[in-house]
Amino acid sequence: MSNEEKDRSLILEKSKSGVHRAVFGRATVIALLVAIQAILMILVFDSFSRNVPYVFGGHVIFALIITLVIINRPGNPQMQLPWVIITLISPIVGGLLYLFVESHPGQRILEKRLEKAYKETAQYIQQDEGVLERLEEADVGTANMAKYIRRHGNYAVYENTEAVFFPLGEDKFRAMLEELEKAESYIFMEYFIIEKGFMWSSILEILKRKAEQGVEIRIMYDGTCAFNYLPYGYPKELEKLGIRCKMFSPIRPVLSTHYNNRDHRKILVIDGKVGFTGGVNIGDEYINRREVYGHWKDTAVMLKGDAVEGLTQMFLQMWNVTERKEEYGRYLPGIRGERKAGQGFVLPFGDSPFDTELIGETVYRDILDRAEKYVHIMTPYLIIDDLMIASLSYAAKRGVDVKLILPHIPDKKIPFALARGHYRQLLKAGVKIYEYTPGFVHAKVFVSDDKKAVVGTINLDYRSLYLHFECGAFFYEAPVVYDVEADFQKTLEQCLEIKLGDRKNWPMGQRIVGKLLKVLAPLM
Repeated sequence: MSNEEKDRSLILEKSKSGVHRAVFGRATVIALLVAIQAILMILVFDSFSRNVPYVFGGHVIFALIITLVIINRPGNPQMQLPWVIITLISPIVGGLLYLFVESHPGQRILEKRLEKAYKETAQYIQQDEGVLERLEEADVGTANMAKYIRRHGNYAVYENTEAVFFPLGEDKFRAMLEELEKAESYIFMEYFIIEKGFMWSSILEILKRKAEQGVEIRIMYDGTCAFNYLPYGYPKELEKLGIRCKMFSPIRPVLSTHYNNRDHRKILVIDGKVGFTGGVNIGDEYINRREVYGHWKDTAVMLKGDAVEGLTQMFLQMWNVTERKEEYGRYLPGIRGERKAGQGFVLPFGDSPFDTELIGETVYRDILDRAEKYVHIMTPYLIIDDLMIASLSYAAKRGVDVKLILPHIPDKKIPFALARGHYRQLLKAGVKIYEYTPGFVHAKVFVSDDKKAVVGTINLDYRSLYLHFECGAFFYEAPVVYDVEADFQKTLEQCLEIKLGDRKNWPMGQRIVGKLLKVLAPLM
């Protein structure tokens, strides 16, 4: 082949290569796909444009139907408003999601099982009428609240109960270890969080020994622990040690709605004689052995005496959601002692998202609405509805000293922004707000007039007040009330008082988020 022929051949090959690249190169392929997509979009829009009246009209009609369904269902309007907004924005997605949430059979099954457990325990929980009469002589309003809780939750009010208040998680932890060592018959533990670490290891060592001694041990923790704190199969590990264990509402990879209703309670019962509740979970940050958000301020209370029965009742009801049969008579009624004067009244109570009564919020609002001198509150979150805002504001406007202590170092930025979004309205009403500068407040405490106090698990947010299983202990004219108030005053010394003008110094993003997400707060 001559050089001229070789040159022509080389030019031809290069030409073919250029055509190949032009036809099969990435740019060409992308251009072709864009063209195809453009053609498809034109066809879709052309078809859609001819049917716009029908599609749009159908969306509007469906949105209106779902909206009417939502607003005509019983419940708090502020819990309904986010669903209305979502449905109006996206009728198909929002409407179908709402219908799914409201009609899901998993939630109905859990609700029926709990109702059965409540009925089974009701025959064992008898109100001592003498106790109720003495409470009525002391305060008719408080006695009426106790009757309400009795009718709608089947919880009794007790005397003859010693209460010890713990101003920090580490104080409760030490008492827990001491009381666990004394266990002879059974140990019941129900906690929202159990996390591996020093605290849990110390408790588990005692539980192992007690199991070997024949003590019955039952442990229940919320299923969300499987996300971050414990292996999914951890209950089986404890079963091998002779410890009965289960997760409440285990998280499974299937879309469900009752998973939204978590067991937020913290209960420890030992032999029916000693009981603990409060904000403290089982984790090292709760005893300040590990610092997460500065100093962790938490509280708890220990009961010794008749009122422990109420905590035992709550534990057995939740435990038996998945059990076929329980011999309640082995544990209920609880141990009764001789009446001792000067210990006041104790009312352990629980709250469930599956009944129509907001017992936790009602107890809080009753304290606010009937307070004469002061109401002092510690809470980690402040995401509340208009009813709670009205109670806080009305109490302050009629001269009651209403003070709230909240975290200065938040554990979650969005709830913190939502909480601060309520500050202005409350401050203008005369409510005084303080933030705990050393760190995070996890305590859930109400104390009023040197007469009443609540220590429990109930936050001032929608989840605690509407969606979660919660518990608390209400005290009237019990010595522990003074301890709760003393701790509030001591904590106040480490707080920064918030003034109306402080808002301008907060991050702009925080202020915007607090306003934008306020309407969706009930779903968060």
